Amino acid sequence: MPRDSHQKAAEFHERAAHAHRTAMEHHGKQDHQTGHEHSRRALEYSAKAFEHAQEAHRKSAERLTQESNTEAE
Repeated sequence: MPRDSHQKAAEFHERAAHAHRTAMEHHGKQDHQTGHEHSRRALEYSAKAFEHAQEAHRKSAERLTQESNTEAE
């Protein structure tokens, strides 16, 4: 279902945002090694969010195409 894909994308966006905030806090405390690790994790979560968002978009488009074809019949 597209809703599941949208939900997964939103969850990964939230995780990425949290990791970015945590990285910022560690960099601010001059703990650059930990900050770098959180930045790397944020990038991973952002990539997963993007993948799920693309999947959600694809599934939504497929559903709209199917509905349009059903209406045309």
